[in-house]
Amino acid sequence: MKFLRPFPRHYFALPTNPGEQFYMFCTLAAWLINKAGRPFEQPQEYDDPNATISNILSELRSFGRTADFPPSKLKSGYGEHVCYVLDCLAEEALKYIGFTWKRPTYPVEELEEETVPEDDAELTLNKVDEEFVEEETDNEENFIDLNVLKAQTYRLDMNESAKQEDILESTTDAAEWSLEVERVLPQLKVTIRTDNKDWRIHVDQMHQHKSGIESALKETKGFLDKLHNEIGRTLEKIGSREKYINNQLENLVREYRAAQAQLSEARERYQQGNGGVTERTRLLSEVTEELDKVKQEMEEKGSSMTDGAPLVKIKQSLTKLKQETIQMDIRIGVVEHTLLQSKLKEKSNMTRDMHATIIPESAIGSY
Repeated sequence: MKFLRPFPRHYFALPTNPGEQFYMFCTLAAWLINKAGRPFEQPQEYDDPNATISNILSELRSFGRTADFPPSKLKSGYGEHVCYVLDCLAEEALKYIGFTWKRPTYPVEELEEETVPEDDAELTLNKVDEEFVEEETDNEENFIDLNVLKAQTYRLDMNESAKQEDILESTTDAAEWSLEVERVLPQLKVTIRTDNKDWRIHVDQMHQHKSGIESALKETKGFLDKLHNEIGRTLEKIGSREKYINNQLENLVREYRAAQAQLSEARERYQQGNGGVTERTRLLSEVTEELDKVKQEMEEKGSSMTDGAPLVKIKQSLTKLKQETIQMDIRIGVVEHTLLQSKLKEKSNMTRDMHATIIPESAIGSY
């Protein structure tokens, strides 16, 4: 894996640059998969993101991890699912290399020596508790057999009984005893340190604050009542002044309302008139278009009337029609002549046939 700059703590949790975050996610996931003992090719910048994500999720499922979310959640390069995938892969990599967490080593804090008055002859409850706890731990650690303990206690009782028999009379002077008591008395003094976490201190503070609030409330209540009364009087003055102004301006208000009603009526009439104007404007535009068309047609007709080309065309057409008429007359004459000849020929044939079929009378009489 190539050298990468260190990631911020919330790099994959917040959106900064989705393209860069996705590439870093794919690169880091591939490195973790290789660390977990599975060969995985490092993705390139121009690879298909869908294929890369599917490969990463398949490797994640091969480790026995669940990935019940759509692969499109990883395309952004940040979010809950990206952190989940990286966390699972990191755990698998740590398992593979056999990493184990060690016990934390806490730094030893050096306690400052407290200045105790009266020649350090002051005994605190904390020290007493600590000594008591140490004695209990020593007693718990040093286990002694019951029989041995009984034998030791029996010997101690015998020695104490012998000592008590020896010490029956006191040879100590009373003055020396009193001096010794005065010297040792400051060491027997017990002081209780004030702990801020103690509930008694909190109760005392609550009582102090309560008394302070009550004393301050007594002073401020008078000012607040006075302010409340002044505000009430001011509101009453404002209300009376408002009523007076309303009574004085009632006629003007009526006139204003009447003028406002007239204004609304005038606006309605204006809207209606404006609608009529727009309709008439539309009709005018249509009439203007028709007029333009008529003018254009008139211009075309006038130009055609002054132009001599149509007359020339008409004359040419007339001459052509005359020629065609003459040709048709000739054809008609030829056809009539042909028809007349055919009729005459037919008539002559019929006459010849009739003369051929007539029998002479002299021939009939001889029979």
